[in-house]
Amino acid sequence: MSGSIRVTVHPPSPTGGRRVRVDGEILGLAHNLADVAEFLRRAGLEVDPAELAEAPWIDWRGVGPDTWGPEPTT
Repeated sequence: MSGSIRVTVHPPSPTGGRRVRVDGEILGLAHNLADVAEFLRRAGLEVDPAELAEAPWIDWRGVGPDTWGPEPTT
């Protein structure tokens, strides 16, 4: 993966899912790692979904790749 590609996965939305951006362009709302992999594939980046959680070129904002639902309210 090129070091010039910047992927950002934003924190979960209040209704669930996480916005995915590549180089500032919104690709969609992902609900799991498979969704992220599909968005990246559509953008021309072939990736293995199993490697996404540890990929150093993905900026997981707020929480890590195991959290996709809405943040709990207290």
